[in-house]
Amino acid sequence: MKPRINIYLSEQNFARLHAAAGRPGKTLSGIIDEALDDYFNGARQDERESAMLRRLDRMTRQFNRIEQKNVVNGEALALYIRYFLMVTPHLPSDQIDAARAKGDQHFDQFLEQLGRDLQSGKRLLQRAVDDVIAEQAEFFTEEDLERLHQPLPETSKREAGHA
Repeated sequence: MKPRINIYLSEQNFARLHAAAGRPGKTLSGIIDEALDDYFNGARQDERESAMLRRLDRMTRQFNRIEQKNVVNGEALALYIRYFLMVTPHLPSDQIDAARAKGDQHFDQFLEQLGRDLQSGKRLLQRAVDDVIAEQAEFFTEEDLERLHQPLPETSKREAGHA
């Protein structure tokens, strides 16, 4: 047996409820039960929307990182092109064909090397960045790092204040 409740509705909602209950297969109780289901499932809908918003936020951050990396790649390429154009001398017209042939040969070697690096997973730029950026562990021992995060002894604090 289903529990019974008494409710009060506005005149407008009461009229709309009775009009909806006049359709075949609909009852007052059934409509109210469906409405309550929808209402309570709305909380679940809010949870799903919240999860989707968190996912969209994470994707936005990932996209921003990709965009930032593309800017760095573009700037590196532009810097290389500028340097290349600055240091490359103009060739006399009788040497252009030989230079193009040599350039085609160098470009083919470049593509082969690029293919090998991509297949092997080597990342030249990442290795260069890793060489430049140092880790804390390369400068400090674990004990040094632990001491950096410990408070000063009381006598050292007083001495430091008078210095």
